[in-house]
Amino acid sequence: MTNSGSATELDQVILPAIPPIHLTSGKVAALQVADRLRRGSQIVGRFETSGLAGFKVSAQGRTLRVQVALSADERSVSGWHEGRTEVAGLPRLVQVRSQGRLRQCVLLRGKKAHARVAFDLSPEEIPDDGLICVEVLDITEGDGVCEEVRQAVAGRVAEDGVAGLRLDKVVFEEPPPVDYDPDTLDGSRCELYSLISAGGLANLNRQGPRVLRSGMFVVNPVLKDRFGSSGHVTLRLGTRAEAVSMIPATWRRVNSELRWLRHATRKLLHSAAPSVAGVFSLRDGDLGAPEQSMLGNVTDLVLPSPTASPLLVVLAPCPDSIPTLESGTAH
Repeated sequence: MTNSGSATELDQVILPAIPPIHLTSGKVAALQVADRLRRGSQIVGRFETSGLAGFKVSAQGRTLRVQVALSADERSVSGWHEGRTEVAGLPRLVQVRSQGRLRQCVLLRGKKAHARVAFDLSPEEIPDDGLICVEVLDITEGDGVCEEVRQAVAGRVAEDGVAGLRLDKVVFEEPPPVDYDPDTLDGSRCELYSLISAGGLANLNRQGPRVLRSGMFVVNPVLKDRFGSSGHVTLRLGTRAEAVSMIPATWRRVNSELRWLRHATRKLLHSAAPSVAGVFSLRDGDLGAPEQSMLGNVTDLVLPSPTASPLLVVLAPCPDSIPTLESGTAH
């Protein structure tokens, strides 16, 4: 026995993770706290429901960049750990928090969706013991989310959206001295950069427009000096018709062809541009009528770069077509 407080010679000394480090397993000693997270061997773990992971990290008074990779698969269902297999058809809208603050939100749709979250922690946000918590909550839980937002997504997103989600990787590193980004990104790159979240990417190498099948998307605060972090962002929205299925000529194919023809007609008449029904700050609620302009078949939506809170963009119904995010331009 020793005389140093309550410690004993049998106490295991836990060495903190030293950045830069990529954590891809739940068996590492640095993962000190796991609340409603089943640890994995090839992933950090899988959430039973809203929960958190706490990591002991040697920050040494430095700013740390935290990057989190989340994904859904065939086991991402409510009650998966109890043997249930019911698959929810609605997208998931979840919050990613750290040190008690909402950092970004993720909208995941389908069984093979991947999402990336990135944020910086200042030295003042990291306690002396180095414990950094990554918390993933359903949009209906926790404080700091406006009730207007929760009402706007009621019935449009899955309940218990965190259930079964994979926590694939967590990275801790120092921010680089300078980040270089282009002024314009296509829709898929906007999601890869974590500026927007519109359902997650099944293929992280995908480029081009991003289809917005959920009828909404999130615009996130991004890293300092990165694309979309200051000034305003112009998001160019478009529409596309559902592709005609190559199945035999049934009433479903006929309906699909009719929708395609109606959309093609509206496009020729320059009336196929999508419309934004509302923009909400997750913290402050409805931001009022958004600044949007329609020209031909596209809509340019101008938003202030979110800094303290993600923004939820809700689209008006698009008859006979699917809205798309064509590109984003930072000003």
